[in-house]
Amino acid sequence: MLPGMPIPTEPIGSIPRPPALIEAIVAFQNKQIEAAALGDAYASALRDTIERFEQTGSPVISDGEQSKPSFATYPLSGLNNLAPDGVVIPFADGHVRQLPRLTAKPFRYGVHAAGYLEAARRYTKLPVKQAVISASALSLLYPSAGIPGYSREAFMEDLINEAAADIRGALDAGAATVQIDFTEARLSLKLDPSGKLLRSFIALNNQVLDRFTPEERLHIGVHVCPGGDHDSTHSADVDYAALLPDLFQMKTGRIYLQMASEPDRKRTLRLVSELIRPDHTVFIGVIDPINPVVETAGEVRDRVLEAASFVPLAQLGTTDDCGFAPFADDTSTARDVAFAKIRARVEGTELAARELGV
Repeated sequence: MLPGMPIPTEPIGSIPRPPALIEAIVAFQNKQIEAAALGDAYASALRDTIERFEQTGSPVISDGEQSKPSFATYPLSGLNNLAPDGVVIPFADGHVRQLPRLTAKPFRYGVHAAGYLEAARRYTKLPVKQAVISASALSLLYPSAGIPGYSREAFMEDLINEAAADIRGALDAGAATVQIDFTEARLSLKLDPSGKLLRSFIALNNQVLDRFTPEERLHIGVHVCPGGDHDSTHSADVDYAALLPDLFQMKTGRIYLQMASEPDRKRTLRLVSELIRPDHTVFIGVIDPINPVVETAGEVRDRVLEAASFVPLAQLGTTDDCGFAPFADDTSTARDVAFAKIRARVEGTELAARELGV
């Protein structure tokens, strides 16, 4: 817990990219500008994001994922053993996102998260958290038909090594916390209501987490939500009660839960109170990134007080339900709105702390 912030509060990660950056990305893809110009656009967006994050008063910030193509696919940048026709993820509004498909051995990360963290830390002295993609999400790259000469078992061994190295690199580079994005958790129950797929995902992620000490895992968290892309979700209709008992078996010390947009928060918070372990800090979502209306500090305060009636105060934190733009091309939320919502989270959390006497 940080000095002066009795209830810890953290962002999930992504911030909408400025129009100039999105234009530069498109221009680079169309071979209208050189890589150096794109790099300048990334640096400018990162610098502005850090400055505006600091202005919100947030005690922990992120790089806003300004230079990630998406929260899920950043490790794949530069790889030449991928095809575009991988797993399709449908969203409630009808749009889809599609993962690539691995075509040949070996599986290696093209980019590690530590590079993003190192870039961000050049512009700030505040603690910076780093989001990484889960091993379970990347396991979907391996095709059901298999790959000649590269068994699924061999792929999984490589995947676990790479995912652990991604987290280790971020910790070694000075991340205040490392957040594993596990948004496919809730979606897995839509694909397989029996929970077998979910449990296999958690077992895989725990193999990665087994590479870390109990003390290190206190600084590693897992984030779940029903997706948030172009103001739509992929699994909001899946009951949280089917997810949480298994999710709390993840070997992390921090759990980040979408909650502001839950239709029955008290029911879900009651379940959290039954599942929380002494080594957990649970960050409750008090901001809904999909809702264009900016929450007031008073509304956030009330959500924190509600959560505090179920979660032990020493184990309670606040966060946003999801990132504001997990994919680089998502402009459904205005940049100004995202920062206004973050400021409301910080101010509302402080109001609640004062009212609770901490």
